[in-house]
Amino acid sequence: MNRIGPIIIVEGPNHSKVPYSRSLFIDCSDKVLIDSGADPKALLDIDQQYGIDLIINTHYHPDHTQHNYLFENATKWINPIEFKTALTFEGVANENGIFQEWGSKGVEMWRENLPKEWIESLGDISGTYEYEVEYNFSGVKVHFLHTPGHTKGLSCPYFPDFGIVYVGDYDMTSFGPWYNGTDGDIDDFIMSAKRLLTLDADTFITGHQKGIFSKKEFQQALEKYLTIIDKRDQIIEKHVRQGLTFEELTNIGIFYPKKMLAEPILQTWERSGIRKHLQRLGLNVPGAIVEYSFAK
Repeated sequence: MNRIGPIIIVEGPNHSKVPYSRSLFIDCSDKVLIDSGADPKALLDIDQQYGIDLIINTHYHPDHTQHNYLFENATKWINPIEFKTALTFEGVANENGIFQEWGSKGVEMWRENLPKEWIESLGDISGTYEYEVEYNFSGVKVHFLHTPGHTKGLSCPYFPDFGIVYVGDYDMTSFGPWYNGTDGDIDDFIMSAKRLLTLDADTFITGHQKGIFSKKEFQQALEKYLTIIDKRDQIIEKHVRQGLTFEELTNIGIFYPKKMLAEPILQTWERSGIRKHLQRLGLNVPGAIVEYSFAK
C-alpha cells in the first residue's frame, strides 16, 4: 500500500488488473473507502486497523464494487445516474451489454460465472452522492467529477487540496479505452479524458495496472491512449470497405486477441465495441444494429 497525504492506495492482485481494481482509503475519522475492487485481504486489514464506515463507488462495474459485501455494516453510495442500475443483477447485465447481445439466456449464463456474494449484495447500495460539489470528510475535501464515457455515470474523485485525482478506468493501459458496455460512449470518453488534464493536479491514480502518474506523464500517456480509438476506427473501416459482414468483423480480434473471443463475456464486449465504432463512422453493415429493451 502506498500513501499520498491522507490517501492510502490499496492494490488489487496482479497490479490491480481486471477483474480487480485499486481502492482508495481516506485516512480520517469518517473512514471512507472509494471503490472496493482491491485485494480483499488488504481491504479487511484496512477495516481492522482503521474501520470502514462509508464505501463510495465510482461506478457500478463489478471490478469496482465486488467487495462491498465484505463490509456489511458500512453505508454504500454510488453516483446518481447508476443508482438504479447498481441495485439489481439484471440492471448491471443490461448496462454491460449482456442482454443487448444475447438476451435473457446470456444474462443467466453470466450470473452463473460471478461470485454469489457480489450478486446478493447489489441491493446494499443505499444512497447516492452529488456530482461537482465539495464533500468534506474530516477536513479532506473531495469533488466527484462527472466523467462519462467508460460508463454513463462514472465519477472521478478529485482532491483539490492535495492535487490528486483518481481517474479510475481512464487507466492508460495498452488495451486502450473501454466503452464497450451499453452505456459507454466514445465521444464522451474522449471529452472526459481531456477534461482530466484541465485539473489543478499533479498526481493521477489509475484504477488498473501502472497506477500513479505525474501530470506530464499522464498527458503523454493520454495522447497515446486516445490514438487507439482512431486505430480501431481505421481497422474497422478498412474491413467494411472490403465487404466484411458484422459477424465477420466480430471474429477478427479488434479489441481482444482473437484467441480470447471464445470467452462469452469478451465476445460480448467485442461485438458491442464494434457496433459503437460503426455508428461513429456512419457505416451501415447488415446485422450491426439491434433493437432491445431492458431485460425483465
